[in-house]
Amino acid sequence: MSSFGKLSPMAFYFISVICFVLANVIREQNLTIYYIAVVVGLVFFFLGLYKRVKTKKE
Repeated sequence: MSSFGKLSPMAFYFISVICFVLANVIREQNLTIYYIAVVVGLVFFFLGLYKRVKTKKE
């Protein structure tokens, strides 16, 4: 988990974009995986946003 905390905010944003693209590709085939990918993308986006705000304050 410590290496997870060392990622830059851009890495979190990049992972979220990948999840959103994957969700759009999979949308027609499997709706369950679509929703999982969207939720994971949102989580990584907000983690990146949180990390960016946290580093700006320091």
